[in-house]
Formats: sequence, structure tokens, C-alpha cells
Amino acid sequence: MPAALLLLLSGCAPAAERGEAAADVAVRLLTAVQSQDGAAACATLAPETLAQVEEAAGQSCDRAILDEDLPSAGAVTGTDVYGQWAQVRLTGDTMFLAVFPGGWRVVAAGCTPRGDRPYDCVVQGG
Repeated sequence: MPAALLLLLSGCAPAAERGEAAADVAVRLLTAVQSQDGAAACATLAPETLAQVEEAAGQSCDRAILDEDLPSAGAVTGTDVYGQWAQVRLTGDTMFLAVFPGGWRVVAAGCTPRGDRPYDCVVQGG
């Protein structure tokens, strides 16, 4: 196998693994909400996102996140990783994640595209 091809193939593995890890967190959030497990759902959120959920609802995240209009967990249809950021597309949802010391965390969820304008997200950080 030519060295350039081998280098190209080996360079893709870390990005693919990072994308899978981000997708796992995204699915974990929606599955937790669907199962009414607010604590598990909040554990997937970035700190600012968790704080925003609590502030907007005036109650703890584990209760507030269950009242958000998030879709059911769907199949992952695509993942793009851009350094410390990731976009995970699922059937019925798009999520944005960032890397934190503990791993990937959801920055915004329940997002729908709006053409040239920023996504409209049900849950997002400040």
C-alpha cells in the first residue's frame, strides 16, 4: 500500500472515532429524555447549557429538561467534527457539541436549520 494512502487512511480514524463519541452523547441525551431520566439527560449538557435550562425554567435541570420540546431519539444520519466542536444530525434533530475535560457535551439540541440564518434550537447555552 502506498505510504500516502496509508497515511490518509490512518488520519481519518481519530476523526471518525471522535464523531462516533459525539453521536453517542447526542443519542444518550434524547434517550434519557424519552426515558424521563432528567439526571442522565443533564449529565450530557455543557455547563452553560445546563445553567441556561435551569435559569429559563426556574427549576433544576433534571426537572426542566424533561419539559423541553426535544424530539425522540432518531437514527444518526451524519456527524461532522471541527476540532473541539461537532455537529450531529439525527432523524428529526440536529445537535451541536463541544469537548470538555470529561468528553463531549451538548451545547445545543433540538435544532432546526433556517436557511442562511443560524439554527433555531430548543435547548442552548448562553
